[in-house]
Amino acid sequence: MCQEAECLPVDIKSVDSILQLGNRIQPDLTVVGPELPLMHGVVDEFLKRGWPVFGPTQAAARLESSKGFAKAFMQRHRIPTAHYAICNNIDEVRGALGHFHAPVVVKADGLAAGKGVVMAKSKEEAASTAVEMLSGKMLGDAGHRVVLEECLEGDELSFLVMSDGERVTPLVAAQDHKRIGDGDTGPNTGGMGAYSTDQIVDANMREWLLTHVARPVVKGMKEEGAEYRGILYCGLMMTARGPMVLEFNCRFGDPETQPILMRMQNDLVDALEASVQGRVSEGDFKWSPDPAVCVVISSGGYPGAFELGKRITGIEEADNLPGVKVFHAGTDQRDGAYFTSGGRVLGVTATGTDLRAAVEKAYEAVGKIKFEGMHYRTDIAARGLRVASGR
Repeated sequence: MCQEAECLPVDIKSVDSILQLGNRIQPDLTVVGPELPLMHGVVDEFLKRGWPVFGPTQAAARLESSKGFAKAFMQRHRIPTAHYAICNNIDEVRGALGHFHAPVVVKADGLAAGKGVVMAKSKEEAASTAVEMLSGKMLGDAGHRVVLEECLEGDELSFLVMSDGERVTPLVAAQDHKRIGDGDTGPNTGGMGAYSTDQIVDANMREWLLTHVARPVVKGMKEEGAEYRGILYCGLMMTARGPMVLEFNCRFGDPETQPILMRMQNDLVDALEASVQGRVSEGDFKWSPDPAVCVVISSGGYPGAFELGKRITGIEEADNLPGVKVFHAGTDQRDGAYFTSGGRVLGVTATGTDLRAAVEKAYEAVGKIKFEGMHYRTDIAARGLRVASGR
């Protein structure tokens, strides 16, 4: 980001650190990107000081910070979601497993950076996974409570809307690729790539999702005294029984945001201010019909153990290709060179006149980037290409 903006050091785990920075720069508008500051109530503190801030309060952000809260909320407000059980100890897990068929999805209740979801192939694996989560060995405090869910089959869908506490307006839809390996194999990650096209969701389905998911969430949160402002990311599974909510994020989700924003034709800041000021409307967004594709390049070994500090080459060459933008996720810059500093390192994003052109351009750009151990999926948007070709 230092190529495009002034970067200032701050500890995102500390609200006090963020407030000190706010006092220094007196921000005209703050957009909260990571989930941790939302969970810790940074929006509440900014609002107390009269600083315009885009994002939900601590109470509203429980939709992401507690999967148990989100599931119970959806049940209260009749929002479609998978059958589930919330468990505080292994005895409750063993008792609940009798109500499930394998495979069973085991989720840590708290924030786990996209790594708190395990699809257990058997009830025995589900129980052992739950034991690891509850013990704190696997995910620390995030696993102090676990949620068991039925395993849903279908296509995943990321449906983002912007809310001002009462109204919502949709962004274009995207499809994420959570698994580390081609063909949706291997463990879940924070996302290995995404694509966005007009064909993912038609007008009728968009209205259904607004009517049965997005609007009821915003209405329900207001009724429960936690008005929701900001981006509501609805992670869905399109099943034979209809759309089902898998999870909520309370911010722009990565890597879906990259292709979504590449298609945006209006000023994002105007839309953010409309949310903050309580005047969201259907006309806040204009979109390019051109598809966009993001391919995530990760460190070797991610989402498990991986090494940092690998020198990266080829970013400028990739960035200079027409219609390509390389988003940095886990990089450092030292002495004019880039080095890896995280598990997911880069989000190489491209637009094209059709989905195939966008895919080819994204992978052309990926091919120019090199670092030791780099890993990426080679099948991002393959499902969309099959649909587009009628197969």
